[in-house]
Order: sequence, then structure tokens, then C-alpha cells
Amino acid sequence: MDTRKAIGSLVQASLLLVVAILLIFGSLVLYLIDPDLFQPNKEAWHIRSIQTDLPEGQRGKQIKYGYLLTTETSRWMGPKAPEGARYAGNNLNCQSCHLEAGTKRGSASWLGVVGRFPQFRGRENKIGTIEERVNGCMERSMNGKALPIESKQMQAIVAYMTWLGKGMPEDTMEYFQGFAKLEIPGEMADLIKGAVVYANECQVCHGENGAGVWKADSSGYQYPPLWGADSYNHGAGMHRVLTAAQFIKANMPWGVATIDNPKLSDEEAYHVAAYINSFDRPMKSNTEIDFPDRKLKPMSTPYGPWADEFSAEQHKYGPFQPIASYYETTYGIKKTK
Repeated sequence: MDTRKAIGSLVQASLLLVVAILLIFGSLVLYLIDPDLFQPNKEAWHIRSIQTDLPEGQRGKQIKYGYLLTTETSRWMGPKAPEGARYAGNNLNCQSCHLEAGTKRGSASWLGVVGRFPQFRGRENKIGTIEERVNGCMERSMNGKALPIESKQMQAIVAYMTWLGKGMPEDTMEYFQGFAKLEIPGEMADLIKGAVVYANECQVCHGENGAGVWKADSSGYQYPPLWGADSYNHGAGMHRVLTAAQFIKANMPWGVATIDNPKLSDEEAYHVAAYINSFDRPMKSNTEIDFPDRKLKPMSTPYGPWADEFSAEQHKYGPFQPIASYYETTYGIKKTK
């Protein structure tokens, strides 16, 4: 019996040793993948700063590169980048829309965005990845071409976005998500009213002709163009009047408006968004294949085909309530933009 007990004890000790080795090895692998998991949680979650909160080593360098790609896009992967690294087709930066390096509430913030993917996207009519969402912006807002999924640029951008939302509480994710709410005016957008708002509130930064203002060192735009050849193309979400109005309400005039304290009324944001989107801009090819299920196309998408008989002009400038009523009555779908 003593021999049996000794063998049993030896087996148990061996099993415990194997488990301990596996735990140590697993922890080492996790540490190499994400050192932040082993950092003590000494303070509540906060918006991370690229200057003070970067992790050390290769991971920190990758995150910093992702930050540079999104804040100085034109220089690092746009027209000003070396040949072979040019993916953006205009001189906008990702943060031209995703303000303050993707951290400003009310400007489609990246805080927590990675945690919302994979997600269903009506434009492609399938479950999409965060990488596919990034490439949607590259091909539309940046009027360029898709980044290879395995490219160092894509990997760095996703690493930066992931780092921004690391440890973020779920209710905080919801707080930073999306755009401002907009009470849609019951009238067709008025380009004359929009021109007045633009002259009073927007022209000082973006210029009378909407061409934006370059930095003094010509390294990129201080204030981005809102139309013309160097702006987003007609397939971009910002080309939808209601989406643009939501963005404008929460963020413009720059340095004055916030989502909680906008300067422009819903009507002013609506009319000036229409004015901005009334001008010529680059045309994206193959937009007719967007939204294979046409019922899912946002009602303010200014290009067809649609699952209704409303005119192209009404889809672009409204009034939108009749379109929304049609989709709710006909298809049981509630549309807000």
C-alpha cells in the first residue's frame, strides 16, 4: 500500500508540474502578444495619449506608426508618400473626419470600434471585419485603393485602434459611438440657406471655393477641402446629406462646437451639408453594386439604384420624411438617414 501511495503521490506531483509549466508557458505567450494584460490597473480607463501611454518595444512602435498613418495620411500613404506606399488618392488625413486622432466624440470615434467587429454591413450585405471597414474609407473617403490585409500599414492602423479602446468599459464605448442626433427638417434642403451658413461659419477655414488651407510647410492640409478633386468621392458616407449634417452639428465650427454644445441648429447643419455636397467631387466606380439588398440603402444615399420610385434629387436633398414613411409602410424598416 505504501508503494501505491508513493506512486500516486508521484503521479499527482508530475501532473501538477506539467500544469504549472503550461501555465507559465501560456502566460509568457500572452505577455509577448499583449504586455498590457500584465500591467496593474492603477487608475480608471482614460483616453490614451500617444505621447505618454505607449507601450515599450515593437508593439509601441507599431501603434505609433498607426497613429502617424491616420493623422498624417497624405505624407505616409497618400500622394506625398514614396511610390509603392501610396494608397490614399487625395491629400486628406483619416483624422480629417475622425477628429483628434479618432478620439473625438461625435466624429465616428475609433474608441471601442474594434470591439464592434465583425459586424453586418448593408453596403456589402455581409458580415465584415474591421480591416474591410478601414478599406471602405480608403476607397471612398480617401478616394484611393484598398490596403492589403497583411500589409504593415493595415496591421499598424488596427493596432492603433485596438490600443485606443483597450480596457474600455462597455457603457463608455456606447458613449463615444456614432454621430450627433439630428431632427430631420421636413423640407427639402435649401442650397441658398446653406450658402449663407457656409459664408458665415465655414468659409474662414475651408475657403470660399471649398479648397481648404494648406499648412505653412506644405506638409498637408491645416483645414481640409470640402469639395473638388482633392476631397472625398461621391461614394463616401460623408456625401450623404444627413450623415454630413450630423457630423457638422457635433463638430463645426472647429474648436467651437461639440456634440453636447453645438453651435449650428439642426436646420443650419442640414442646409450647409447639402450646399457642400452640391459641388463636384471625384466619382467612385461601381457604386451600383453597393447595397445588394436595396432596401438597406440609407435613404439619403445620393446615387441609385433604390428600392423605391423617389427621384435622385429627393434622395440627395429631401424632404426625407416621405421616403422614411414609404420604407416603414412597405418594408417595415425604420430609416433615420
